[in-house]
Amino acid sequence: MINRNLVRGFALMALALGFGLPSMGYSLGSLGRAGPGMFPFIVSCMLFAIGAITVVRARLVAPVPMDFQVRNIAIILGSLCGFAALSHFVNMIAGIVFLVFCSGFAGASYSWKRNLKIAAVLVGIAFAFQKLLGVSLPLY
Repeated sequence: MINRNLVRGFALMALALGFGLPSMGYSLGSLGRAGPGMFPFIVSCMLFAIGAITVVRARLVAPVPMDFQVRNIAIILGSLCGFAALSHFVNMIAGIVFLVFCSGFAGASYSWKRNLKIAAVLVGIAFAFQKLLGVSLPLY
């Protein structure tokens, strides 16, 4: 039996290494004057720590069997592709709304009110990234 918690921890650690190691190719700078590689490096370090904690915890609690639900994986991948296409050809707000509402079909229950709240928060975060941090996002 494959332990889902153990796989989750190793997957998080692999993602952290996949993004963290290339970020070291950029200038990290210092904490006072961060370089372009600082943010992805710090996020990757935190993600690796969470993955390591998850692996250790998986050894201490009862194992949970792994099950793949191909339908849900296909829905999430389709939602991500739709987000990328809409963000490129229309704008990012349409992509975010599409992503939230379509990926909601992969859940155990579907609530348009919950999806609306999540989409509003994500659009707010995108506006904050654009206006406060100066990130170039095609929001509208």
